[in-house]
Amino acid sequence: MATGRRGRPRSEAVERAIVGAVVRLLEDGVPLSELSIERIARTAGVGKATIYRRWDGKEALFVDVVRSMEPVDPPLPGTCVRDDLVAMVEMLRQRGLAKRSSALLHNVFAQMQSYPQLWNMYHHTSIAPRRERMDEVLRRGIANGEIRADIDFGLLGDLFVGPMLVRTVLRPGGTPEEGSAERIVDAVLEGVRPAEGPPH
Repeated sequence: MATGRRGRPRSEAVERAIVGAVVRLLEDGVPLSELSIERIARTAGVGKATIYRRWDGKEALFVDVVRSMEPVDPPLPGTCVRDDLVAMVEMLRQRGLAKRSSALLHNVFAQMQSYPQLWNMYHHTSIAPRRERMDEVLRRGIANGEIRADIDFGLLGDLFVGPMLVRTVLRPGGTPEEGSAERIVDAVLEGVRPAEGPPH
């Protein structure tokens, strides 16, 4: 499935203006259902064709807008499996905190749930690649003997991300504190380490 982007734009300034226009309209309370390409183009001061040269349609543009508001995933440390897992769980914490602190981001995500095509595109371009990156790290952990190979692989990833999702999504009154990513990863690794695996 394509991401919906039509290639690198010739002007980054134009792309920023278009994304910024969508953000301004959302901040003004315009719902996603009323954000037409024509309205976005008028707000950005560009023609509709300028937008369509860069995005296949509103959904692809909205996905880029959401991604522009989220914290950027840093490169993985690459030092060891534990450090990479901690970095990914920590980014999950940061994204959860961003959705709490940004009323706009929270509102956009709430609206996205009502648009299956938009949500699926966001999942394909943002969530799935993060899960694939985690899967690569987990496979490395299995290959080098840090993680047992007899655990259902799909469940394995959930064991690491599940606790942080509970703390950031299902417990809106509590804030996952700094260091919680390390504690989650260490607790799960302790449970999934082979009996005769490397020393802790």
